[in-house]
Amino acid sequence: MSSAKMAAHDGPLKYPDDDQFGTASPGKIGMWLFLGTDAMSFSGLLLAYGILRAQMQDSWPNPVEALGGVGLSGFMTFWLICSSVSMVMAIDSCKLRNRTHMLWWLGITCIGGIGFLSMQIYEYMHLMHDLGMTFNSYAHGNNLFSATFFSITGFHGLHVLSGTLYLCYMFKMALDGRFDKGDYNQLEIAGLFWHFVDLVWILVFTFVYLL
Repeated sequence: MSSAKMAAHDGPLKYPDDDQFGTASPGKIGMWLFLGTDAMSFSGLLLAYGILRAQMQDSWPNPVEALGGVGLSGFMTFWLICSSVSMVMAIDSCKLRNRTHMLWWLGITCIGGIGFLSMQIYEYMHLMHDLGMTFNSYAHGNNLFSATFFSITGFHGLHVLSGTLYLCYMFKMALDGRFDKGDYNQLEIAGLFWHFVDLVWILVFTFVYLL
């Protein structure tokens, strides 16, 4: 900064006030801390998958062929992304104190979680019965592939189940009128978890199904 510009200021530089600074609730901070530690767990699983795959390139099956294509998993990804959008709409409706729209969008988000779990169960049944793939064995290749696949996707599925139950509880609270005054803090905390689950699945889909 030139001396002329510095002379134009009578005192220290002042920045615009940030309305959001210092306003995070304890629950939101706690959720961010939890998501940070949870992200490390998923990172460890994906890192282990990558190391095993790099060490066993010759015997590691092509995921697209081994899993019978990626059509279903691709649709599952799209489905989960749509549920994240509906969660955003639910929170916005709460801010506007539109109870009907809030319940509608929150219900759609719950259905999104139930639908994803249903599709994952169908995928597991197909892999086990039609392709001979279980947690500790794979009829057409390296059993470490099947072990890491079920570990990563099953761990994520557990998060989807937890998130769906969490959202159903939020829906009950919404029915009871807990958010009618526009207090969206608890919905936003639940949304943080749900968006995290969505983001992690995009990474799982990319690294496990596509690459």
